[in-house]
Amino acid sequence: MAFSLGRRVREVLMVTKALGSPRHPVLVHIVPVRRCNLACSYCNEYDDFSNPVPTAQMLHRIDLLRALQATAIHLSGGEPLLHPELDTIIERIRKQGMLAGLLTNGYLLNIERIQKLNGAGLDYLQISIDNLEPDEVSKKSLKVLDQKLQWLAKYAHFTVNINVVLGSGVRNPEDALFITRRAKAMGFNSTVGIIHDHSGQLRPLSGEQKRIYEQIVGFGEKMFSDFVHYSHFQNNLAQGLVNQWHCRAGSRYLYVCEDGLVHYCSQQRGYPGIPLDQYKPADLEREYHTVKTCAPYCTIGCVHRVSVLDEFRENPRAAISRFFPQRLPVPVRILTWLFLPKPDGRGTRLGNLTARLLRMR
Repeated sequence: MAFSLGRRVREVLMVTKALGSPRHPVLVHIVPVRRCNLACSYCNEYDDFSNPVPTAQMLHRIDLLRALQATAIHLSGGEPLLHPELDTIIERIRKQGMLAGLLTNGYLLNIERIQKLNGAGLDYLQISIDNLEPDEVSKKSLKVLDQKLQWLAKYAHFTVNINVVLGSGVRNPEDALFITRRAKAMGFNSTVGIIHDHSGQLRPLSGEQKRIYEQIVGFGEKMFSDFVHYSHFQNNLAQGLVNQWHCRAGSRYLYVCEDGLVHYCSQQRGYPGIPLDQYKPADLEREYHTVKTCAPYCTIGCVHRVSVLDEFRENPRAAISRFFPQRLPVPVRILTWLFLPKPDGRGTRLGNLTARLLRMR
């Protein structure tokens, strides 16, 4: 995989914009086709008959999201690689100045397809792998996908993340540990998710699953850049604990289904259920403040990640303390002293100057 300095710059600009203003979507998941070529028993986000959304409609929806000042769009499904003109959609996302991501089961990847994704300008690709051998619960197995991963490692110019899931009913939870090690060895990013029920709520982990979760999250050294990786959310969920947070779905995070309706997330379809071409800044503002009753036991990681940015923007010292509950690492202490307002609210000279340069005040 090739490192992209341009992508890193655009990521920094995305975060900077999110910290500077709460009045635009940070991340949007949009569905170009509901149909999937697999039928994993724990998934409720697919069917086996839907036609792809016409390309002209998809391009129009991308333009509407740009008008709302969205900064990143991830193509979801179903299986988005089933859309015959997916590359054209990705090109439109990039042309509109937004980061482009793709969530796929990976089955349809080959060398030619990877190179086309490179040419379209894809920024991120995520594959979820559930087990080592396919079974009645999931066909997303390392046995089937390992060759695809080797091609990605060799040819992809975009960032690849391998996601494993615990609590899904997969026969052997130890598989998640093996898959994570394989992903790391191939140079990929890796994440672990906790499976949810049909409404996005927590299914508590067993003792064995908790042990495996702790081993997986222990692979990497905790760094300040991991702040937006929602570690405290996942750790609480793994223990079966609630999270006290304000969900910004419908505002900072949008889920746009194949019918072009805006929903809170994939598990809360129907709310608010407003057509994208009628979704206005007033809707973003309303949903920014709306309390979602499903939030305490929510496991939807992408919504957690986005919310962390607003948590940091509104109260950076409290957010950092929650992320580093024991002791702040020295680099973080230095940055806090240089940039963050004092406990009495007084800003630092360097912090005030930076805020003015970035138009955050």
